[in-house]
Order: sequence, then C-alpha cells, then structure tokens
Amino acid sequence: MSEVINAKYITRETNHMEYQPGMEIVPGNIMEQVLEAREGYDEAKYTAADVIRALSKDVLTPEDFAALLSPAAQPYVEQMAKRAQQETRKHFGNSVMMFTPCYIANYCENYCIYCGFNCHNKIRRGKLNMEEVDKEMAAIAESGLKEILILTGESRTMSPVEYIGEACKIARKYFTVIGVEIYPLNSDEYRHLHECGVDYVTVFQETYNPDKYETLHLGGHKRIFPYRVNAQERALIGGMRGVGFAALLGLDDFRKDAFATGMHAYLIQKKYPHAEIAFSCPRLRPIINNDKINPKDVHETQLTQIICAYRLFMPFASITISTRERAGYRNGIINIAATKISAGVSTGIGDHIEDEDSKGDPQFIISDDRDVHAVRQAIIDEGLQPVFSDYIYAG
Repeated sequence: MSEVINAKYITRETNHMEYQPGMEIVPGNIMEQVLEAREGYDEAKYTAADVIRALSKDVLTPEDFAALLSPAAQPYVEQMAKRAQQETRKHFGNSVMMFTPCYIANYCENYCIYCGFNCHNKIRRGKLNMEEVDKEMAAIAESGLKEILILTGESRTMSPVEYIGEACKIARKYFTVIGVEIYPLNSDEYRHLHECGVDYVTVFQETYNPDKYETLHLGGHKRIFPYRVNAQERALIGGMRGVGFAALLGLDDFRKDAFATGMHAYLIQKKYPHAEIAFSCPRLRPIINNDKINPKDVHETQLTQIICAYRLFMPFASITISTRERAGYRNGIINIAATKISAGVSTGIGDHIEDEDSKGDPQFIISDDRDVHAVRQAIIDEGLQPVFSDYIYAG
C-alpha cells in the first residue's frame, strides 16, 4: 500500500495547498469548482423573491440552494421545514436509521487548535487491541444496533491502515453496515478497508476557506487542504459505496461553508452517480482543556435552515444529526429532514464495555447521552420507524 510522508515533517511552515510525498492526486477539478463557488457566494444578493422561487421548485439549482442558505431565507424556515419534511417522507418514508460511533484510538499527529484530540492537548491517549475491539463490538451489538461508525484519531503511526482494517473485520462479525471516520487515505488504502468490510467513509472538511483552514491546522497531514478535500473521491475510486460530507459549523462563515459542503457533494454526485451521499451537520462543542469553544452565531434556527436546505437541494442524501445537539432538538429534526441518528454515544476510547475504565479521553463533550433504547423510543414517539439496518454488505 501507499507510503505517505511522516506527519512530523508537516509543520506550520509547510504550504497547506501543496500535496506532500505519497499523497495521491486525483485528476479533475472538483476542488477548484467548490472553492470558486464558495468564493462567489454573496449572501446579501438574495431576496425573499429568490427564496419563494426556490421553494416552489421540485428540482433545485445551486443558485436556489444558495438562496435557501441566505439570511433572506430565515423568515421562511417554517416553510422550508414543511417542504423538507415532504421530500424526506417521499424518499425515505418514515424510517430513521440508528447507529453508534465507536472510538478505538485517540492518538493524533495533527495540531488542530479546536480539537480535543490534537497532538498538543494533554489528554489520556489510548488504543484498543483486537481483543478489546471484539469486546467493544460485542457490547454494542447487544443493544440490537446493526450499523457502526469506527473512528480513530488521525495517526498513521499509532493507528495504521492495517490496524483499522483488522478492527473492521471484527466489526463485520457483529454489524451489517460499517462506516469509518478516520484520517484521509489514498484510493488503494480505501480499497483495502472496503475489502475488510467497510461500506462508507465520512470526512469532515471542517472549513472550506483555505486561508482560515491554514490558521486552524498548524501541523500534521490534516494541514494539507487539497488532500483532505479530495478524500471522498479517492474513497469512491477505492470501491466504497457511500461518502459523507461536513463542515464544522462555526469555525468560519457558516453559510459559505454550508454552501461549499453542498456543492462538494453535488459535484461528486454528478461525477459518480452511483455514490450514496450523506451529510453531517456538526456544530462546535467544548473540548477538554478548552470549554470556551462554541459555534459562532450558528443557533438552532440557522442549523435547521442548513439541514432543510441540504434536504431540498439533494433530496436523496442521508442526513445525520449528531449528539452534539440536545435531545429535544434531535427529536424534532428527525421529523423534518434528518434520516439518521446516533445513540448510546461516547467519544471516549473503550467506553462501551461495562465494568472497564475508558482507555482514553473523549474528543468532545456530547449534549445528548441517551442510550439506544431511549432514542429508539423517542423515534417511535415521533410517529416514525426506527431502522437498525437497510443494507447487506456484498463485498
């Protein structure tokens, strides 16, 4: 498999827009198109008439999407929610997918100033061995869940691709759907993980503003902006059936970042029509040693506006609502536009095994700590159908 430059050689002096040795370059210009769209987004130019026109359409253009993300659309969030609910029911029925994340390691070689895992944050580091991974998976499977998202810190040294692959093989014994949220890989490495049982890949771009990105990511592989932007495309080239997109709302101008996220997914869908597209909509949360981190001006109304705009622009996309949000908000948004919800969540290492201490500190502080049974019941109480799996891995 590929050999990528050691993260220690990527510092704040490294040009964040230049690929480094071993990083696969994907032909094409999707990144350039996304950045051009983001740069050209002017929220002030849209009017109520533009919003009403967008809401009247069955199929939205990127310009319609832009209007729905603008301040002019805020008075129309209720109308957007009604339309989004109609689209969600049309394409997903009343089903809501349930899953849980499983953090198997929190070693990280990146210096991202907003993240609890960053390499300079003094937290307890940990990594599960394969016996512990098996115990963790078995404990989660007892809840009845059939989908799992495996996460690590971003360290090729401490959590190499081979290690993640072995964990995924174990997960395949217990789960029918496996996703990963790890450091970006080359396409041959993604192919290896797919052969180990992985179905989909999620990569948070964090912000699509290259200048802001540079000031937030001061070292490690994650500093290299284009390598991260093109991760989803490499995953699809490597055989993954689905890819997820997200900006961490609140790091920069949230409207521009939401627009760029949608355009990124839209352009990938055009190039790879078979790909299953998913959005996550995370807002900043406090972390260990920094409880002052919070989303800038991204309140629940704005978050709802973004989620509804995603649904109307890309009706077939899955939308996940995170435990970063409070329980009441999550209950409401699954009745509007979100189609996937996590439950029984811990962002610590090895936290699902009863009577055993966590091996490592959490990435961030969650807001909704309900277990699987409680979230399942909340879905039913909303008149919806909890679904544990809608797919069988076929290799």
